[in-house]
Amino acid sequence: MNGSFQGIPGLPDLTHPNELIEFGGQVLKISVTLVMLVVGLGIAIAVLNWSTQGREEGRSLVEAGLTGYLRSLQILPHFALVLTLLVGGFFLCSTLANRYHHWEQGRIQEVAAIVSGDRLEQAAPQIRYVVEETYTYDRWVDGEPVKVEDTREVNRYLAIAASQIDVTLNQATDPSNEKAIYLSDFEAEYEVINRLNEKEDFFFEFRPPYGYSLLQNFHIERDGRRLVQVNPGDYGFPFSLEAGEATRFRVWYQAQGGPRWVYDAGGKSVSKFQLTVLANFDRAEFASGIVPTERKLEREGTRFSWVFEENVSVRNPFGVFTATDPVRNTGVLPRLLLLAPGIFLWWIMLLYLSVPMRLSDVAIAAGIFFACLLSLTYFSRLMDVKLAWMLVFPVLLGLVWGLGKNRQAGLAVLLSTIAGAVLPVLGLIVSYSGFTLSLAALLSVAWLGVRHWYGWRVIR
Repeated sequence: MNGSFQGIPGLPDLTHPNELIEFGGQVLKISVTLVMLVVGLGIAIAVLNWSTQGREEGRSLVEAGLTGYLRSLQILPHFALVLTLLVGGFFLCSTLANRYHHWEQGRIQEVAAIVSGDRLEQAAPQIRYVVEETYTYDRWVDGEPVKVEDTREVNRYLAIAASQIDVTLNQATDPSNEKAIYLSDFEAEYEVINRLNEKEDFFFEFRPPYGYSLLQNFHIERDGRRLVQVNPGDYGFPFSLEAGEATRFRVWYQAQGGPRWVYDAGGKSVSKFQLTVLANFDRAEFASGIVPTERKLEREGTRFSWVFEENVSVRNPFGVFTATDPVRNTGVLPRLLLLAPGIFLWWIMLLYLSVPMRLSDVAIAAGIFFACLLSLTYFSRLMDVKLAWMLVFPVLLGLVWGLGKNRQAGLAVLLSTIAGAVLPVLGLIVSYSGFTLSLAALLSVAWLGVRHWYGWRVIR
């Protein structure tokens, strides 16, 4: 697969061995630094305690410092655990974000590969004739400029008086690469009228479709008489018309080509034009932005018709292609995963301010949170991410209920989880993210206000 689809640039991915080794080295350095800091602070307090023996005033100061140090040591394990979970959760989520980004880009590439490739394009025929045109140029004779008049042959083109084109498209799959291909039956009739004031010699030029892999039964007739190609690669057929005389050409062939069929009028004005394309497959759509005059379901597919009685200028080509299911909402889950450590910190702070939390409670809560995110990541590959979260978050609420030692504490945990985890995650996967996150923040502070200021007592 293309290297550009391997992940989000610059984001750590623990599935890469070099990054995993680097992460382990950084954790070891930070751990050693923290241990040295705690030990050094303890030694400093012990030295102060020894130096102030016999002095009451200094003794009270050291005792106060020792008390604060002991309280810090009690809080330090919680701080270290939360920090470890936060850092570990970041690397886990960044790895999942990289993997999900990789999967999304691979899915887009697979969808694009189904309809990618050359197109089967048929250009409108040209009615060419040659006229002699007088022109002048300068020549130098004996150092003097002299104007010379001469003639040259110039190509001119006659507009087609009427076009009636019928195309039938069938879709097949190339077994070598599983890409779609079109099998087209083309039949067209063109009317040519000599609108010049005198008899003229013309060339009916009709080139085979561009991008075909197989072309068969290619025939051109004029007024019921088949025209034979004389020189290979030369698709110009001469004919003559008197002034005002009309003639008809009929063309038909079968071709195979890319998963898109196009008829190009050459950006010219057309009149009495009728193009009908019957696409015998599902999800057929018109291309190039030219809306069909009529569109109706027929057989197993759709018939598109473009009909113009009067002169109309057509800049874009007419066309039909096979539409695919759109890949929407890409990048939603990677964004959620990158912000998930912040949501975890938000939620765990609400829990600390709502109910008593032991180290084991914090570790279990973190495991539940990140396990739910892991489940959401992979469930969203099978279904819509919002539906996946609707299935996952009741499990989260059911599991964290056990943090409460009684009914009141359980309700406090549920409110904290809804405000600190459920709504923030939902806010990052729905369209109205700002509104949902604002609601979550308001619910969080409202709950804390009720909990600490208005007498909500949690039985411990």
